[in-house]
Amino acid sequence: MKVQIILNSSDKMSAVKIDKGELVSFIKDNEELIHQKGSPGWNRSEIEMFPIIGPTSKNNNKVSTLKGEGVQDQHGLLRELKYNFVDSSETKAVFEKTYKAGTKIRNDKFPDKSNNEFVFWPFDFSFKKYFELENDSLKITFEINSEKGMPFMLGFHPAFKLSGKGDEIIEVKDQKVTIDEVIKKGGNAFPFFDVEQVNLIKKVGQNINFKTEGFNNIMFWTQVKNMVCLEPITQYPDLESQSYSEKNMRISKGIEVFSVEISTF
Repeated sequence: MKVQIILNSSDKMSAVKIDKGELVSFIKDNEELIHQKGSPGWNRSEIEMFPIIGPTSKNNNKVSTLKGEGVQDQHGLLRELKYNFVDSSETKAVFEKTYKAGTKIRNDKFPDKSNNEFVFWPFDFSFKKYFELENDSLKITFEINSEKGMPFMLGFHPAFKLSGKGDEIIEVKDQKVTIDEVIKKGGNAFPFFDVEQVNLIKKVGQNINFKTEGFNNIMFWTQVKNMVCLEPITQYPDLESQSYSEKNMRISKGIEVFSVEISTF
C-alpha cells in the first residue's frame, strides 16, 4: 500500500498527512493541530479502539458473546491489524481493515504488558476509514460491516497538540475542564455522557471544534501538558469488573457508521 498520502484542501490553506491509515498531521492556516510522534506524552497521533474499549485483564482478557468467547487485550484487536489502501484523490482517502472470525492475531503487548500471546474475535468484520478534507474541516468516517448481532464498542483516540503551558480549556456542554483536571483523572480518562461535540480553547493558536456523530459520549485523556486526546466512545467501560457482554456493548445492525469532524475557529 501507499505509505504516506497527502490531502490538500481546494483553497490550499489546509493539508493532511496520512501514514498507513493513521492521521499524523493536520495543518490549518500554517498551524499543526495534531500531536507529533516523538513529542512527550504518547508515541502515536491517533488510534481506534474496537471491538473493546478499556482494559480486560481482570476478566482474564476474555469477552463473552453468543458465538463464544473472544480474547481481547486493552482497547481491542483492531490496532493489531494493518490498514489496506483502497482509494484516494486530492481531498479524500479510504483505508480498510478486514478480519476473519477466529483468526489468532499476535498481541504486541505480549510478553511485557500481557500474558496473552494471541488475541481473536468470534465474528467476521471489515472496518473502513474515510478521510474527507474540505476548506473548513476534516471529516473522518468509520464504517463497520459485520454480521447482525455482533456486540462491539468503538472509540477513536486522536491526540491534539497543545502549548505545553497547560492553559487550554475544554468546553463541554456548560462546563469547562482544564488540562490539569484531565491529568489528575489519570488512566481512567475523563468521561462525559450524552455529548456529541466539544471545543478546545487555546490562548495561542486556533481553537478546535470537535463534532461527532453516532458515538454519543466523549472522554478526555492526557498525562502531559503538550497534548490532549479527545476521544469519542460508544460506551464507557466497566473498569471495576471489566465484564464485557451484550449487556454493556452495542449490537450491530450489520452496517454501522460513525464520524468525527475537526474544524477551527
